[in-house]
Amino acid sequence: MNFADFHRRSIEQPDAFWAEQAQLIDWHKPFDTVCDYSRPPFVHWFAGGQTNLCHNAVDRHLKDRADQNALIWVSTEVDKEICYSFRELHAEVQRMAACLIELGVKKGDRVLIYMPMIAEAAFAMLACARIGAIHSVVFGGFASVSLASRIDNATPVVIVSADAGSRSGKVVPYKGLLDEAITLAAHKPARVLMVDRGLAPFARVAGRDADYGELRRKHIDARVPCEWVDATHPSYTLYTSGTTGTPKGVQRDTGGYCVALAASMKHIFLGQPGETYFSTSDIGWVVGHSYIVYGPLIAGMATIMYEGLPTRPDAGIWWSLVEKYKVTAMFSAPTAVRVLKKQDPAYLSKYDLSSLRALFLAGEPLDEPTAKWIAEALGKPIIDNYWQTESGWPILTIANGVEKAPSKFGSPGVPMYGYNVKLINESTGEEIRAADEKGVVMIEGPLPPGCMQTVWQDDARFVKTYWTELAGKQLYSTFDWGVRDADGYYFILGRTDDVINVAGHRLGTREIEESISSHPNVAEVAVVGVADNLKGQVAMAFVIAKDASGLTDNAARLKLEGDIMKLVDGQLGAVARPARVLFVSALPKTRSGKLLRRALQAVAENRDPGDLTTIEDPSALQQVKELVAQK
Repeated sequence: MNFADFHRRSIEQPDAFWAEQAQLIDWHKPFDTVCDYSRPPFVHWFAGGQTNLCHNAVDRHLKDRADQNALIWVSTEVDKEICYSFRELHAEVQRMAACLIELGVKKGDRVLIYMPMIAEAAFAMLACARIGAIHSVVFGGFASVSLASRIDNATPVVIVSADAGSRSGKVVPYKGLLDEAITLAAHKPARVLMVDRGLAPFARVAGRDADYGELRRKHIDARVPCEWVDATHPSYTLYTSGTTGTPKGVQRDTGGYCVALAASMKHIFLGQPGETYFSTSDIGWVVGHSYIVYGPLIAGMATIMYEGLPTRPDAGIWWSLVEKYKVTAMFSAPTAVRVLKKQDPAYLSKYDLSSLRALFLAGEPLDEPTAKWIAEALGKPIIDNYWQTESGWPILTIANGVEKAPSKFGSPGVPMYGYNVKLINESTGEEIRAADEKGVVMIEGPLPPGCMQTVWQDDARFVKTYWTELAGKQLYSTFDWGVRDADGYYFILGRTDDVINVAGHRLGTREIEESISSHPNVAEVAVVGVADNLKGQVAMAFVIAKDASGLTDNAARLKLEGDIMKLVDGQLGAVARPARVLFVSALPKTRSGKLLRRALQAVAENRDPGDLTTIEDPSALQQVKELVAQK
């Protein structure tokens, strides 16, 4: 079957199509209904069915591949490498599950995971899935204020954490940030399970903090059966930034997600049981959930979990792992490729990469020069893909497992099966059918299996944030501009809202603004995303100081800039730190008081700001122009 027919069938006959894909996983109880879309835009996939993510990722492979590699943990930070077979992973997950049960975790409870890239983080995720608990992983790069907001929203019974992570050989302590976050949070978790790596000393809170090493030894022979859950049972929540200061808890189901991942491993990533998959992401992001932990394991593949930089000990480290473990599919981000582009190209030809079928890239738009460089350097297909935390798996890419098709530099590809993608004219609300016309990328409901069910505990926000009704149809907005060429390939042009993408990390400008506003000498602030050759985008802050009397002195300006950066670091984490903080006497606004963010962004990128007939004070933008020109 060619891909066009495959995709058409998924849209026109979704029940038959997804019932077939559902055969890729194990079901404890068969489903009654494939797609229940009786209450748009909410959809229930495989209703009546029961399954378990951990069973499909681990237990079902014991029969045929118990002693094959399942999880390969590599840390160039602490110079360790451990391979866990499916049998060993099964045992470790049961031990972790027994620990969580002893600490009071039950089916439906939330467990927040705040961990570096260590094997115990994967054990914790799989253990939650095993017992029917809902995990919420928070990226280890987030600091106390960001962590506290997620604790309050998820209301976890237990938090699983570690003494520290490591980056570029430097210890990054976690426990102090966690303690501060719990102090700030209104919700107080009953227990904290600590993995002590021996990297950083930390204080234990009596009666609350449990030692994972001790509990693991107690449960060394644990036998914890899988809890069979409804297909619609939430598997996890994962927080993603939006246009408001409060992150949204993307809620994912169990059955639909399991089927979607199994299908994607077959049709998109060409994964076969017994092979090895290497995603260079972090478990704190959706790629880490779908394509470090769950997707490869569901497919019966070994998955590499990597702690470290792509350039340490040298720029050949990733390729040495491809050679050593015969990696067949690799998933990374354009930023990482741009980092490697600056290194000695000899590292790309030093290792045997014959096992590698393709390099998949996602997380931010892939520019054509970067795509061409890595394609020529590796001599392998480079397959871009576009998706979101909300979707859980690719929206746009190339499904070579269905039909071989060429990639186009600069384009993530075509809509995947199950996604009824439309381009909508923002002004008229009409669908754009002609080629090369810019519109908002939207998806006609129902969203396919694997996509978000709702916003955690906030159905109204789910509907209000994402959905629009046009011509009697429910349309989900990706909040991205795009164009489609005559061949049906899409090109993503950037966000329609105030979310910025820094090296694949999605950040709400409002969150950063709120952090900066807490500085005692900040009267007003605007943060915009500015194009950056390495990271795709960086945050740039424009600040009006309460007391600007001392800021005529360059040293004083630099000190205040540094203080503001440290503040954001401490509250949100280094990932949210602005690249620059520039001090202005006024911000460009309309006469009705609306901040002209797009004009501010355009000037910061040395672009024409466009129509400014509504601006109240043109000198505000002129001042920004002069400051940007000086930097």
